Amino acid sequence: MKEEQNLADWIALWRVKGIGCVQYKKLLNAFQTPEHTLNASHQQLKQAGLKEALIENITAQEISSAEPDIQWLQSSEKHHIITIEDPRYPQRLKEISVSPPLLYVHGNADLLNDPQLAIVGSRNPTQGGQNNSYEFAKHLAATGISITSGLALGIDGLAHKGALDANGITIAVIATGIDRVYPARHRALAHRIVEKGAIVSELPIGISPLAKNFPRRNRIISGMSIGTLVVEAALRSGSLISARYASEQGREVFAIPGSIHNPLARGCHQLIRQGAKLIETADHILEELAPQLELTLKEKKQPPSNDDKNTAENSNPTPSAPVDADQRLILETMGYDPISIDQLVIQTGLTPEALSSMLLLLELNGFIAASGRGSYTKIKET
Repeated sequence: MKEEQNLADWIALWRVKGIGCVQYKKLLNAFQTPEHTLNASHQQLKQAGLKEALIENITAQEISSAEPDIQWLQSSEKHHIITIEDPRYPQRLKEISVSPPLLYVHGNADLLNDPQLAIVGSRNPTQGGQNNSYEFAKHLAATGISITSGLALGIDGLAHKGALDANGITIAVIATGIDRVYPARHRALAHRIVEKGAIVSELPIGISPLAKNFPRRNRIISGMSIGTLVVEAALRSGSLISARYASEQGREVFAIPGSIHNPLARGCHQLIRQGAKLIETADHILEELAPQLELTLKEKKQPPSNDDKNTAENSNPTPSAPVDADQRLILETMGYDPISIDQLVIQTGLTPEALSSMLLLLELNGFIAASGRGSYTKIKET
């Protein structure tokens, strides 16, 4: 009951008119908890530097304002409301300057700290853009990377579908209350995402689609991700906002080039001129992200016991990760000259999805290296 009361205080303060992410953090720094903030006197709030209008809003706020959110939380085991102090809160998002104090999650909240790649782009893509979004997401999700996007029409929806069709993980960040699905035609897609991944919103229950909320949700998409891939975007595009956020957050920005005659390629070309990495294949992204993915995998491992430490310290060579039968088949098929994924599919009989996943693991464990243009080279034996 105490935990529920504490969460209600977090929600009630978040629902105060005039409070944003930065203001919320300042209040926590000043009063330590949402409960202390809501119970603070007019004079205490004034001493904290708040304007009169906001002070009146805080002092008038009722804890009952959190009831719709608490009711939603209690209505399903797949409903979660996590605060920035919750260990499930995505660590990467916590690092940005405007991280939301609360996240509403429908689905598996434990996935929010998994390595993610954001895929964004036009709501009205060309056929080539549609194919690229779907295929890139499908290929990358098959390697174990979560695909994060905004559930919008066009590139976003296709990225989610590609990840799901690869039996991978996908996360949708929305710009409405978590109880709404927008656009409505993505209702079935939203149900699929909940079963395999998660839908995330920073907005309280009941918030309708508002134009001002769509750009702000883009900082969450990029903030949770290791990098952001822009598939197609016009020069005036919300996708470029996502790319700008990613750049400001110190994340990788990738862009797929297109025809100089395609208006939806101009945003990508602009990003490339500004320093985004030109991407032609999904493997280019894996090559760029491999060091960060390896770090993420290391962070997830349990710390070794004292016996393990002693063994490691007393042995000179570092043992390689175990290789299963399929991975051994790949290594036996490969020589020390570059070989393409298509050739490996033919020679090993493995599916492209399974092959891509195993190639990533072999690369991270130092058995192979990417040679560019979708080719790999063996660099050591098992």
